[in-house]
Amino acid sequence: MKKLTVISSLLIICMMVKAQNVQLHYDFGKERKFLTTTVEMLKPDKFGSTFMFIDMDYRSGNSKGVSRAYWEISRAFKFWKPSVAFRIEYNGGMGKFVSNNTLLAFGINSSWLTGIQYSFTSKDFTRGLTIQANFKSIRYKNEVSFQITEVWFLHLFNKKFSFNGYADFWREDNRFTISATETVKTRFRFLSEPQFWYNFNKNFSAGSEGEVSYNFAGKGWVINPTVAVRYTF
Repeated sequence: MKKLTVISSLLIICMMVKAQNVQLHYDFGKERKFLTTTVEMLKPDKFGSTFMFIDMDYRSGNSKGVSRAYWEISRAFKFWKPSVAFRIEYNGGMGKFVSNNTLLAFGINSSWLTGIQYSFTSKDFTRGLTIQANFKSIRYKNEVSFQITEVWFLHLFNKKFSFNGYADFWREDNRFTISATETVKTRFRFLSEPQFWYNFNKNFSAGSEGEVSYNFAGKGWVINPTVAVRYTF
């Protein structure tokens, strides 16, 4: 376990060194009130692009330190001129919590995705849009599913303001407990995280993120806003 912890720590440090940006968010949504760090990287090359990020939540209370870690990595392959690429993706994670003075852990179901994407970027690189259509397999839940994703960015006023984010819609069966005698089953989930930034310079930004979800953090629609700072390498 100690060896695994050391290897995991080194991996995180290496990813932070190569990251394009690191973000710190304070989530003041209902029943949240915790910090989240995000390490994000996008690296294009002549054969496509690689994207990955790591989210870590730092909840207060008995569960000190990192209470949830989630990561995602994807690769787009493009060997031709048209703006259509083949893509593969993996995501998953884990978390911990304290119940009756006992430290417990849980896993976030691993998912594998594969599909195609279409990307548009303006010549001055001030706006861009990517649309993805994926086959999705969620381990131990929905082995055959789908996910549709939209990713965008927009820079305004000589890149002083930035608006970027993503929206996911996918099939995943879930059950939410409404009361001691009532549970509700859902079949679809939606998650979007639009971000608004004021860029003081090319490295430092401050802004906000709004996590908008449906059947994700709870039954029905939920909005969790944050205040954030970002450092871009």
